[in-house]
Amino acid sequence: MSDQGNGRTALIVGASRGLGLGLVQRHLERGWSVIATVRGPSPALDALSGARLRIETLDITSVAQIDALAGRLGETRLDLLFVNAGILDHRDRLGPDTPDDEFAHLMLTNALAPVRVIARLAGLVPGDGVVAAMSSGLGSVANNKTAGNEAYRASKAALNTLLRSEAVRDAASGRTYLAVDPGWVKTDMGGADAMLDVATSTAGIADMLESRRGSGGSWFVTYRDSEVAW
Repeated sequence: MSDQGNGRTALIVGASRGLGLGLVQRHLERGWSVIATVRGPSPALDALSGARLRIETLDITSVAQIDALAGRLGETRLDLLFVNAGILDHRDRLGPDTPDDEFAHLMLTNALAPVRVIARLAGLVPGDGVVAAMSSGLGSVANNKTAGNEAYRASKAALNTLLRSEAVRDAASGRTYLAVDPGWVKTDMGGADAMLDVATSTAGIADMLESRRGSGGSWFVTYRDSEVAW
């Protein structure tokens, strides 16, 4: 077990399963203290409970719940703020065929709500800290050569744009803002045919987060620390 995280605290938003749960595991293994949020009960997260894990309830689509969490955190220093959130549209449906309410829900959950959390809590992150959001390679406008998952793509592209704008406004702080492509991972969303397991992806993300610490600015990067075209 690495002790590189001794004295550091991460807030992982959306940690009940999949990549969020994996990020909690990796940071605990590396000696970090972790605050993990869930919308409802998570036996898998409860199984990790210990002195360095604090579990909070949060629905990121609720501004009132974001404000309440901020109140509970007080002046807690967050060396890492990582918002992991995402829902998927119907894979084979054309974007223009997406029902209004489904598109609005995708945009709220995948783009606006994560950035609301970041805007509310980034002040707890020191200048050498990292603010990150779980994006997707499908969110790259430049690399869209195949279409498919169109509403989901649009929501992740919107997330990237909103995150980058937050970074521009916060440039004087020195904080590093990252849109993270975790790769195609075997999760409920990624499916059984995906190429990566959660442990491999999240270990790579944890290494990448450490290497990017203190770099400042905003970056769209993969779990292997390679840059993605916006």
